[in-house]
Amino acid sequence: MIRLSLTFGWRTGQLLIHPIALYFFLFSQHARAASRGFLARVLSRTPTEADVLRHIFSYSCVLYDRIFLLSNRTGGFVIDEAGLADLTNALAQSRGCLLFGAHLGSFEALRCFGRKSPVPVKVLMYRDNSGPYTNLVEALDPSLQQDIIDIGKPDSMLRVRESLQRGEMVGILADRAPGGDKMLAVPFLGAPAAFPTGPLRLAAALGAPVVLFFGVRTGPRRYTVCFEHFADRVALDPSDRTAQTVMWLERYTRRLEHHCRRYPFNWFNFYDFWDDRPRTSPAPESPALRRAHVPVPPPGRGSGLSVADR
Repeated sequence: MIRLSLTFGWRTGQLLIHPIALYFFLFSQHARAASRGFLARVLSRTPTEADVLRHIFSYSCVLYDRIFLLSNRTGGFVIDEAGLADLTNALAQSRGCLLFGAHLGSFEALRCFGRKSPVPVKVLMYRDNSGPYTNLVEALDPSLQQDIIDIGKPDSMLRVRESLQRGEMVGILADRAPGGDKMLAVPFLGAPAAFPTGPLRLAAALGAPVVLFFGVRTGPRRYTVCFEHFADRVALDPSDRTAQTVMWLERYTRRLEHHCRRYPFNWFNFYDFWDDRPRTSPAPESPALRRAHVPVPPPGRGSGLSVADR
Protein backbone atom coordinates (compact mmCIF):
# COMPACT_ATOMS: atom_id res chain seq x y z
CA MET A 1 0.00 0.00 0.00
CA ILE A 2 2.90 2.37 0.75
CA ARG A 3 4.46 1.65 -2.64
CA LEU A 4 1.15 2.17 -4.43
CA SER A 5 0.47 5.41 -2.59
CA LEU A 6 3.90 6.94 -3.11
CA THR A 7 3.87 5.91 -6.78
CA PHE A 8 0.34 6.92 -7.77
CA GLY A 9 -0.46 9.53 -5.12
CA TRP A 10 -2.49 10.10 -1.97
CA ARG A 11 -5.90 9.56 -3.58
CA THR A 12 -5.03 6.03 -4.69
CA GLY A 13 -4.30 4.80 -1.18
CA GLN A 14 -7.15 6.81 0.30
CA LEU A 15 -9.60 4.72 -1.71
CA LEU A 16 -8.30 1.62 0.10
CA ILE A 17 -8.86 3.22 3.52
CA HIS A 18 -12.63 2.79 3.24
CA PRO A 19 -12.69 -1.05 2.99
CA ILE A 20 -9.85 -1.31 5.55
CA ALA A 21 -11.76 0.79 8.11
CA LEU A 22 -14.93 -1.19 7.38
CA TYR A 23 -13.03 -4.45 7.95
CA PHE A 24 -11.90 -3.39 11.43
CA PHE A 25 -15.35 -2.05 12.21
CA LEU A 26 -16.90 -5.40 11.34
CA PHE A 27 -14.34 -7.78 12.84
CA SER A 28 -12.57 -5.96 15.72
CA GLN A 29 -15.03 -6.34 18.58
CA HIS A 30 -12.66 -4.79 21.14
CA ALA A 31 -12.07 -1.72 18.96
CA ARG A 32 -15.82 -1.21 18.52
CA ALA A 33 -16.47 -1.58 22.24
CA ALA A 34 -13.67 0.82 23.19
CA SER A 35 -14.81 3.37 20.62
CA ARG A 36 -18.41 3.13 21.75
CA GLY A 37 -17.42 3.54 25.40
CA PHE A 38 -15.32 6.64 24.72
CA LEU A 39 -17.84 8.25 22.36
CA ALA A 40 -20.67 7.75 24.86
CA ARG A 41 -18.67 9.79 27.38
CA VAL A 42 -17.42 12.51 25.06
CA LEU A 43 -20.62 12.98 23.03
CA SER A 44 -22.90 12.72 26.11
CA ARG A 45 -25.25 10.46 24.16
CA THR A 46 -25.46 6.91 22.91
CA PRO A 47 -23.18 6.69 19.87
CA THR A 48 -24.55 5.26 16.65
CA GLU A 49 -22.82 2.61 14.57
CA ALA A 50 -22.04 5.39 12.08
CA ASP A 51 -20.23 7.27 14.88
CA VAL A 52 -18.09 4.22 15.66
CA LEU A 53 -17.29 3.66 11.97
CA ARG A 54 -16.35 7.33 11.61
CA HIS A 55 -14.04 7.03 14.63
CA ILE A 56 -12.20 4.02 13.18
CA PHE A 57 -12.09 5.66 9.76
CA SER A 58 -10.51 8.83 11.23
CA TYR A 59 -7.86 6.68 12.91
CA SER A 60 -7.16 4.92 9.61
CA CYS A 61 -6.79 8.25 7.80
CA VAL A 62 -4.28 9.54 10.34
CA LEU A 63 -2.21 6.36 10.05
CA TYR A 64 -2.32 6.63 6.27
CA ASP A 65 -1.33 10.30 6.27
CA ARG A 66 1.78 9.37 8.27
CA ILE A 67 3.19 7.86 5.08
CA PHE A 68 3.21 11.27 3.41
CA LEU A 69 4.07 13.38 6.43
CA LEU A 70 7.08 11.22 7.33
CA SER A 71 8.33 11.11 3.74
CA ASN A 72 7.94 14.91 3.53
CA ARG A 73 5.48 14.62 0.63
CA THR A 74 3.16 17.27 1.98
CA GLY A 75 1.82 18.66 -1.30
CA GLY A 76 -1.94 19.00 -0.89
CA PHE A 77 -1.69 18.97 2.93
CA VAL A 78 -2.68 22.01 4.97
CA ILE A 79 -1.22 22.19 8.48
CA ASP A 80 -2.41 25.19 10.44
CA GLU A 81 -1.13 26.36 13.82
CA ALA A 82 -3.08 27.76 16.76
CA GLY A 83 -1.72 29.19 19.99
CA LEU A 84 1.75 30.00 18.64
CA ALA A 85 2.00 32.93 21.07
CA ASP A 86 1.93 30.50 24.02
CA LEU A 87 4.77 28.51 22.49
CA THR A 88 6.78 31.63 21.66
CA ASN A 89 6.39 32.95 25.21
CA ALA A 90 7.61 29.66 26.65
CA LEU A 91 10.67 29.57 24.39
CA ALA A 92 11.45 33.21 25.25
CA GLN A 93 12.34 32.06 28.77
CA SER A 94 15.51 30.45 27.33
CA ARG A 95 14.95 27.17 29.19
CA GLY A 96 13.76 25.14 26.24
CA CYS A 97 10.23 23.76 26.32
CA LEU A 98 8.51 20.46 27.09
CA LEU A 99 5.51 19.69 24.89
CA PHE A 100 2.85 17.47 26.49
CA GLY A 101 0.58 15.77 23.99
CA ALA A 102 -1.77 12.78 23.99
CA HIS A 103 -3.04 10.09 21.65
CA LEU A 104 -5.35 12.72 20.24
CA GLY A 105 -4.74 13.37 16.57
CA SER A 106 -1.37 13.01 14.86
CA PHE A 107 2.10 13.26 16.39
CA GLU A 108 3.48 13.60 12.86
CA ALA A 109 1.71 16.94 12.48
CA LEU A 110 4.04 18.23 15.20
CA ARG A 111 7.06 16.78 13.38
CA CYS A 112 5.90 18.57 10.23
CA PHE A 113 5.67 21.78 12.21
CA GLY A 114 9.15 21.10 13.57
CA ARG A 115 10.66 20.92 10.07
CA LYS A 116 9.96 24.60 9.50
CA SER A 117 10.45 25.72 13.10
CA PRO A 118 13.60 27.72 13.88
CA VAL A 119 13.84 25.69 17.10
CA PRO A 120 14.44 21.92 16.75
CA VAL A 121 11.81 19.51 18.06
CA LYS A 122 12.95 16.27 19.72
CA VAL A 123 10.54 13.43 20.44
CA LEU A 124 10.74 11.41 23.66
CA MET A 125 9.20 8.03 22.95
CA TYR A 126 9.17 4.37 23.97
CA ARG A 127 10.36 2.25 21.07
CA ASP A 128 11.03 -1.19 22.53
CA ASN A 129 7.61 -2.46 21.42
CA SER A 130 7.40 -0.69 18.06
CA GLY A 131 5.42 -2.80 15.63
CA PRO A 132 6.12 -3.62 11.96
CA TYR A 133 3.93 -0.74 10.78
CA THR A 134 5.84 1.83 12.83
CA ASN A 135 9.20 0.48 11.66
CA LEU A 136 8.02 0.50 8.06
CA VAL A 137 6.76 4.08 7.94
CA GLU A 138 9.65 5.48 9.96
CA ALA A 139 12.02 4.04 7.36
CA LEU A 140 10.54 6.64 5.00
CA ASP A 141 12.51 9.31 6.87
CA PRO A 142 15.84 7.90 8.14
CA SER A 143 16.84 11.34 9.46
CA LEU A 144 13.99 11.05 11.96
CA GLN A 145 16.14 8.85 14.20
CA GLN A 146 18.34 11.75 15.22
CA ASP A 147 15.30 13.57 16.61
CA ILE A 148 14.09 10.63 18.72
CA ILE A 149 15.10 10.17 22.36
CA ASP A 150 14.33 6.63 23.53
CA ILE A 151 12.61 6.35 26.91
CA GLY A 152 14.39 3.99 29.28
CA LYS A 153 17.90 4.28 27.84
CA PRO A 154 20.80 5.14 30.17
CA ASP A 155 21.34 8.52 28.53
CA SER A 156 17.67 9.48 28.01
CA MET A 157 17.50 12.04 30.81
CA LEU A 158 20.84 13.53 29.84
CA ARG A 159 19.77 13.94 26.20
CA VAL A 160 16.53 15.64 27.22
CA ARG A 161 18.40 17.99 29.54
CA GLU A 162 20.94 18.85 26.84
CA SER A 163 18.17 19.54 24.32
CA LEU A 164 16.44 21.92 26.72
CA GLN A 165 19.71 23.67 27.53
CA ARG A 166 20.11 24.32 23.80
CA GLY A 167 16.66 25.94 23.80
CA GLU A 168 14.99 23.09 21.92
CA MET A 169 11.53 21.58 22.31
CA VAL A 170 10.98 18.03 23.53
CA GLY A 171 7.60 16.40 22.88
CA ILE A 172 6.08 13.52 24.83
CA LEU A 173 2.66 11.85 24.82
CA ALA A 174 1.52 12.20 28.42
CA ASP A 175 -1.61 10.04 28.47
CA ARG A 176 0.06 6.63 28.22
CA ALA A 177 3.26 5.14 29.57
CA PRO A 178 5.46 2.04 29.19
CA GLY A 179 4.95 -0.72 31.73
CA GLY A 180 6.34 -0.01 35.16
CA ASP A 181 5.70 3.74 35.24
CA LYS A 182 3.73 4.98 38.23
CA MET A 183 0.09 5.76 37.44
CA LEU A 184 -2.48 7.77 39.41
CA ALA A 185 -6.25 7.85 38.91
CA VAL A 186 -7.85 11.25 38.30
CA PRO A 187 -11.24 12.29 36.89
CA PHE A 188 -11.51 12.23 33.11
CA LEU A 189 -14.78 12.49 31.17
CA GLY A 190 -16.86 11.63 34.22
CA ALA A 191 -14.92 8.77 35.78
CA PRO A 192 -11.46 8.04 37.20
CA ALA A 193 -8.80 7.04 34.68
CA ALA A 194 -5.15 6.21 35.27
CA PHE A 195 -2.53 8.60 33.92
CA PRO A 196 1.26 8.32 34.12
CA THR A 197 3.15 10.57 36.53
CA GLY A 198 6.47 10.30 34.65
CA PRO A 199 6.00 13.35 32.36
CA LEU A 200 5.23 15.59 35.34
CA ARG A 201 8.16 14.25 37.33
CA LEU A 202 10.38 14.90 34.31
CA ALA A 203 9.11 18.48 34.01
CA ALA A 204 9.65 19.09 37.72
CA ALA A 205 13.19 17.71 37.62
CA LEU A 206 14.23 19.76 34.59
CA GLY A 207 12.44 23.00 35.45
CA ALA A 208 11.42 23.73 31.86
CA PRO A 209 8.17 25.45 30.86
CA VAL A 210 5.43 23.11 29.64
CA VAL A 211 3.11 23.70 26.68
CA LEU A 212 0.29 21.38 25.63
CA PHE A 213 0.03 20.40 21.97
CA PHE A 214 -2.51 18.47 19.91
CA GLY A 215 -2.11 17.83 16.16
CA VAL A 216 -5.77 17.23 15.32
CA ARG A 217 -7.13 16.11 11.99
CA THR A 218 -9.83 18.54 10.83
CA GLY A 219 -10.48 17.13 7.36
CA PRO A 220 -8.88 15.22 4.47
CA ARG A 221 -5.17 16.16 4.46
CA ARG A 222 -5.91 18.99 6.87
CA TYR A 223 -4.49 19.31 10.40
CA THR A 224 -4.25 21.96 13.08
CA VAL A 225 -1.39 21.90 15.58
CA CYS A 226 -2.78 23.51 18.73
CA PHE A 227 -0.44 24.89 21.40
CA GLU A 228 -1.61 25.93 24.86
CA HIS A 229 0.26 27.21 27.91
CA PHE A 230 0.32 24.70 30.76
CA ALA A 231 2.96 25.86 33.26
CA ASP A 232 6.01 28.08 33.41
CA ARG A 233 7.41 25.53 35.85
CA VAL A 234 5.99 22.35 37.38
CA ALA A 235 6.81 22.26 41.10
CA LEU A 236 6.42 19.10 43.20
CA ASP A 237 7.16 19.63 46.88
CA PRO A 238 8.70 16.41 48.30
CA SER A 239 6.63 16.83 51.48
CA ASP A 240 3.35 16.56 49.55
CA ARG A 241 4.42 15.11 46.20
CA THR A 242 1.47 12.79 45.57
CA ALA A 243 -1.23 15.39 46.23
CA GLN A 244 0.57 17.95 44.08
CA THR A 245 1.01 15.41 41.28
CA VAL A 246 -2.72 14.74 41.37
CA MET A 247 -3.35 18.50 41.14
CA TRP A 248 -1.16 18.82 38.02
CA LEU A 249 -2.66 15.67 36.49
CA GLU A 250 -6.16 17.05 36.99
CA ARG A 251 -5.11 20.26 35.27
CA TYR A 252 -3.80 18.23 32.32
CA THR A 253 -6.89 16.01 32.10
CA ARG A 254 -9.25 18.99 32.20
CA ARG A 255 -7.57 20.45 29.13
CA LEU A 256 -7.37 17.05 27.44
CA GLU A 257 -11.09 16.61 28.11
CA HIS A 258 -11.79 20.01 26.54
CA HIS A 259 -9.97 19.08 23.33
CA CYS A 260 -11.53 15.60 23.26
CA ARG A 261 -14.98 17.15 23.31
CA ARG A 262 -13.96 19.56 20.56
CA TYR A 263 -12.41 16.83 18.37
CA PRO A 264 -14.04 13.57 19.56
CA PHE A 265 -13.11 11.48 16.53
CA ASN A 266 -9.40 12.23 17.00
CA TRP A 267 -9.08 10.10 20.14
CA PHE A 268 -6.89 7.07 19.32
CA ASN A 269 -6.70 4.95 22.48
CA PHE A 270 -8.69 1.96 21.26
CA TYR A 271 -8.93 0.11 24.55
CA ASP A 272 -10.99 0.69 27.69
CA PHE A 273 -9.09 3.72 28.93
CA TRP A 274 -11.03 3.81 32.19
CA ASP A 275 -10.02 0.23 32.95
CA ASP A 276 -6.29 1.12 32.99
CA ARG A 277 -5.52 1.03 36.70
CA PRO A 278 -2.73 2.69 38.64
CA ARG A 279 0.24 0.32 38.78
CA THR A 280 1.15 1.33 42.30
CA SER A 281 -1.16 2.65 45.00
CA PRO A 282 -4.24 4.72 44.12
CA ALA A 283 -4.04 8.47 44.46
CA PRO A 284 -5.71 10.10 47.47
CA GLU A 285 -9.18 11.25 46.57
CA SER A 286 -9.09 14.83 45.32
CA PRO A 287 -11.98 17.30 45.60
CA ALA A 288 -12.81 16.80 41.91
CA LEU A 289 -12.85 13.04 42.37
CA ARG A 290 -15.11 13.35 45.40
CA ARG A 291 -17.52 15.46 43.33
CA ALA A 292 -17.59 12.71 40.69
CA HIS A 293 -18.85 10.22 43.31
CA VAL A 294 -17.36 7.38 41.30
CA PRO A 295 -15.10 4.83 43.04
CA VAL A 296 -11.90 3.67 41.38
CA PRO A 297 -12.86 0.36 39.69
CA PRO A 298 -10.98 -2.89 40.35
CA PRO A 299 -7.78 -3.72 38.44
CA GLY A 300 -7.98 -4.90 34.87
CA ARG A 301 -7.44 -3.68 31.34
CA GLY A 302 -9.17 -4.09 28.05
CA SER A 303 -7.44 -4.76 24.76
CA GLY A 304 -8.06 -3.94 21.17
CA LEU A 305 -6.93 -1.81 18.29
CA SER A 306 -4.40 0.76 19.44
CA VAL A 307 -1.88 3.20 18.09
CA ALA A 308 1.66 1.86 18.11
CA ASP A 309 3.32 3.30 21.23
CA ARG A 310 5.06 6.14 19.50
